[in-house]
Parts: sequence; structure tokens; C-alpha cells
Amino acid sequence: MMHRREWLKRIGIFGTGLILSNSMFGKIVLSQINELEFSKKDFGENFLWGVAAAAYQTEGAWNVDGKGESTWDNFSREPKAIERGENADVAADFYHKFTEDIKMIKSLNFNVFRFSIAWTRILPKGTGEVNQKGLDFYHRVIDACLQEGLEPWITLYHWDLPQVLEAQGGWKNRKIIEWFTNYVDVVTKEFGAKVKNWMVLNEPLSYTGNGYMNGIFAPGEKSLSGFMRAVHHSVLCQAEGGRVIRKNVENANVGTTFVTTYVEPIDSNPKNVAAAKRMDAIMNRLFVEPSLGMGYPEDTVPILKKMRKYFEEGDEQKMAFDFDFIGVQYYFRTVAKKSVMPGMRAKEITAEERGVPRNEMNGEIYPEGLYHRLKAYSQYKGIKNLIVTENGTCVPDVLENGKIHDLERINYFKTHLAAILKAKREGVNVNGYFVWSPTDNFEWNKGFRTRFGLIYVNFETLERHIKDSGFWFQEFLK
Repeated sequence: MMHRREWLKRIGIFGTGLILSNSMFGKIVLSQINELEFSKKDFGENFLWGVAAAAYQTEGAWNVDGKGESTWDNFSREPKAIERGENADVAADFYHKFTEDIKMIKSLNFNVFRFSIAWTRILPKGTGEVNQKGLDFYHRVIDACLQEGLEPWITLYHWDLPQVLEAQGGWKNRKIIEWFTNYVDVVTKEFGAKVKNWMVLNEPLSYTGNGYMNGIFAPGEKSLSGFMRAVHHSVLCQAEGGRVIRKNVENANVGTTFVTTYVEPIDSNPKNVAAAKRMDAIMNRLFVEPSLGMGYPEDTVPILKKMRKYFEEGDEQKMAFDFDFIGVQYYFRTVAKKSVMPGMRAKEITAEERGVPRNEMNGEIYPEGLYHRLKAYSQYKGIKNLIVTENGTCVPDVLENGKIHDLERINYFKTHLAAILKAKREGVNVNGYFVWSPTDNFEWNKGFRTRFGLIYVNFETLERHIKDSGFWFQEFLK
């Protein structure tokens, strides 16, 4: 990260006001908002304000009370899989500290807590015998939320597949549809009386692309055909899971979440423009369009036609499901140019190469991109409601006398909320914003180095400290 003052200068922050600076790659879209002078009221009375977390990244207790081994439990023990050789065996120890964490979340004036359920706590062997202690744990979490006045929103799958199922091919094996729907059936029957808001999958592109093609996430494979099979089976599970929720939970609000990025070409060269369109098709269209009955974006990325070899009769109809909402997850912009590499035939020009403001994971800080993604998704006729189910940034937090002065993170939130508000004022049906994340956690292959939380976690003592960004939301939402 660049020095704080330099970073602020680059995006045009002076005093308490903020005006976005010009961009060589895109138009200013937030200039109509007068120095971010907005309040909670501007978003509407029914706008949802929440935080989002994932089981593997926070819970710890990896083999406690009958829990089975997940792909991430296994992958994190592979040499060089995690940046500094860490694992999430303990993580933030949410398993034992959930009461404290839920009280802290509520103290910051949020009204929604989005969390995921670990498949391996419910079905340690992936299928078969149900682990009652796992069910009991999530009952306690849900009850603690309801007691504090936090609405629980459950994500059914946030990347921690049972390792025993991965050994049988995982998402590459079409049997995953049966395995997954059985798991969803157990969970929704158990918790459906208490929980009405459900998300089927978290960012399927992330676990299929990074897990089966790039090899940087669990299970660590590098296979184009494996990726394509995993994508198709995930699309089918996405829809089948929605149907199981609809059957089991009365008055359910059913959604799923997609990782998104705003893709632009590096210049107006037609070959670079075409490359950006191909990258956009994979990164923003690959999963949402099948759910809307539009099929895969083969028109833009012809190699996707190869996925048809994995189709069975009726799949095109089974891929679609009428979701009540779509979760938009946005962190950064992507700038693309043509490439000779097969597949997308496109490559990213990184934020570091372009010398633009970026977070500790080298994702460009570009709030206009969130506005553009909301506008783009609002153009799909089949999307009824949009919720920003993840947004946040990692900065080099320093604990000083029990305090963390994370001004960069506060400004990140201000600018991205401004982007949402502009889209909302232009008629986009966006009705919620969930911060990633309530506490610092295990950030997948980056381990504990990168921190996203509103609450600082000392991973040696497990002590918690609310950061200035957490207090900013406390004040903003009161």
C-alpha cells in the first residue's frame, strides 16, 4: 500500500469532504453526490444494513464436536498453499466466541448478520448421518442473533466442501447435485422456521475458477475441463438448491451471490475492447445468465460451447430458477487487454502495473465500478431485487493502545455507499449493503496477513477491538 497521505491525495480527499478524482479509464459517475453528504435516511427506511462472514474463515474448531474435514482443512496443509503456511484450525474462534461477536455486531447498529453453515458440521461424511452437535451449534448462533435483534441470513455453501466428497471428484462429479440438495434439505428443514433469508452459493466463479482451473484455492487443481464441469454442476446446484429452499421454508426469501468486477479495456483498440467483453462474460455473466434461463454466454466466449458435452437431457431448463434477490459482491475493477492465451484470450493489467490506488491484495479501489455493476444487473428483466452482499477492503491495520485508526477503510465505505446511492437514485432496485467482514478472519490463501474486519482480532490472544471504521458505522447507522 502507498503512504496514507499519498493515497488520499490520489482520490481527492481534503478534510472531511470527498470528491472522486478523474480516471483515465472511466467517467466520473459520483460527482452528482455533493462531497458524500448523505445519511442513512437517504437509502430508505427498509434498506438492509448488515455484515457478512464465512464459516471456514471465522469459526475455527475444525475437528470439534464431530465436525468432518473440509477441502480447506485439507488444502491449507499443503506446502505453499497458504502464503505464510497458516491454517484456520482456530481462525477467529467464532465457534466459541459467537455470543461476543454477535453482541459487538449489534452494538455497531447493523440489523443483518449474514453467515454460512459448514457442510462438514452438519454432515461430517458429506452425506448420511446428521451430526446433532453441528445442528445445535447453529441453533445457538441463530438464537443469539434473534435475541440481539439481528436478522440471520444464511449462506448454504461458502467453499468448504467435505473432503470425502472431493475425493470422489467434488464439483466435477455430477453426483454433487444429489449430495448438495440432500444437504440443503437437511439444513432448511432444521432451521427454516427461524430463518427466512437464504443464499444458495457464495461466488461460484471463485471456487470453480480458483479451485479447479487456477489451483490457488482448494482443491488446488489446474484443469480447464475440470473447471467447466464444476461450473455446470454449480449452476445446476444453484437452481436445485433454490427449489429445495422454496419447498421447505414457508415465505422464504431466496437468493444467491456472485462475485462481480467492472471490466474495461485498457484503450479503444478493437482487439482490447473485444478482450474486455470476453473477460466480462466470464467474470460477470457466466452464472447469472443461466439462472435467468439465458444459458451460458457462448456468443462472446465460444470455448464455452465445450460445456455442452457435460449436459444431460433437461439441463437447460433445470439451470434456471426464479430468485427473489441476487447478491452482488464487489471489491475492485479489472482492466483488460488482448492475449494469445487460449480460453478468454484476454489478460488483466494489474492495479500495481497501472499505478492506481489499491488494497493490500492489489485490487484497485474503484467505487464507480460498483455503480456500473448495479446498473448492468438492473438491466436483466429476471432480476427482481439486488443486495450488495459483500463489499470491503484490506488495509495495514496497526493496533495502538487498543485502537485502530483505519481512515482508508472508512473512505472506502463512503465512496462505495455513494456509488450505491447514485444507482438507487437512478432507479436501480438495490435494497441492502453488507460489509465484509465483521471481524478480521482467515483470508483464504492469504491467511491472516490481510485484514478486512470492522473489528480487529489479535490472532494470538483472540482479543477483539472495534476499529474506527466500526465506530463510523455505529454513528452512521444509529
